[in-house]
Amino acid sequence: MSQGYTTRTQMVVDNLRARILSGELPAGAPLRQDALARELMVSRIPVREALMQLEAQGLVKFAAHRGAVVTALDAAAIDELFYLRALLEADTLFHAVDLMTEATFAEAESILAEFDQALESGTQVERWAELNHRFHATLYRAAGRPQALELIAQINLGCDRYVRFELLFASDGVDKAEREHAQLLTLCRERRKHEAVVLLQRHIADAAASVKRILQAGA
Repeated sequence: MSQGYTTRTQMVVDNLRARILSGELPAGAPLRQDALARELMVSRIPVREALMQLEAQGLVKFAAHRGAVVTALDAAAIDELFYLRALLEADTLFHAVDLMTEATFAEAESILAEFDQALESGTQVERWAELNHRFHATLYRAAGRPQALELIAQINLGCDRYVRFELLFASDGVDKAEREHAQLLTLCRERRKHEAVVLLQRHIADAAASVKRILQAGA
């Protein structure tokens, strides 16, 4: 596979993913390969490849007689996705805490400072979600468990839409996330790994419950 082909496919993935997560392409919207290829000035091959990647991330499904469409937010999937997040992330954090360095803490603090700036400037939720992922990944990286990190990243792709949804619609979603991130970093710095794991598990469980409440309320 040529580098150009890979780059074109990733460009289509990034374009469609951003539009789905922002709501520009709503649930049920058709994703016609010919039209997308013309719009993005690529052939159908990278478009189809991109749609298959987005299907693996839970953002797109191939429906009979309709082709690819944007998936709906699925309340039934939340419990499993966030359970897997809590399971893997808590275990990885537990093994990471004792291996964290001052560089780990400095990087995490820098991300929290960016979070503050994003809140003050009213930056769009896409920025908040990106910083959320970066903060958690910074802490987990210290564990030195690349396969666990890869699985966490994959699960987070499936959760990403729900995380952004919660940050956007929960009345205190962003403020709560920011407070808990600061608490989590303090516990890690003090090597209180058991308490850090409990906080992280609650943090993830609360996010799942919040998304389900919002969906049930018809946001």
